[in-house]
Amino acid sequence: MKAGDTSDYRPPRDNLWFARTRNYTIFVLRELTSVFVAWAIVYLLMLIGAVLGGSLPEFAALAAGPWMVAVNVVTLAATAYHSVTFLNLAPKATVVRLDGYRLPGWMIQGGNHSLWLVISAVIAFFVLRGFR
Repeated sequence: MKAGDTSDYRPPRDNLWFARTRNYTIFVLRELTSVFVAWAIVYLLMLIGAVLGGSLPEFAALAAGPWMVAVNVVTLAATAYHSVTFLNLAPKATVVRLDGYRLPGWMIQGGNHSLWLVISAVIAFFVLRGFR
């Protein structure tokens, strides 16, 4: 290798680059929660398939297993974290203008969180009403 030739140079890899800074760690954890969001979708599709296919008792037995309950509790926490961080980032990605006036970020964020709370309350009302 000649002096000044860097074509063969390979910088060392740092597989824990995200753990060096708090902001990067939070970013990577948020991105990893997407796996749990995907699991929640698969689980919901399995439930719909069981209801439509007539195999709801088998699905209920699977869902009652301790490992499945544990996975779904972690999934609930991860998807809640994913949702909150997603809604918190919305003002940075969305610019809303009313008569030339730019809405402040807290209004966009507050509106998103309020709508999420209202929709969750409506869903909870119908789901919990069905258990009476």
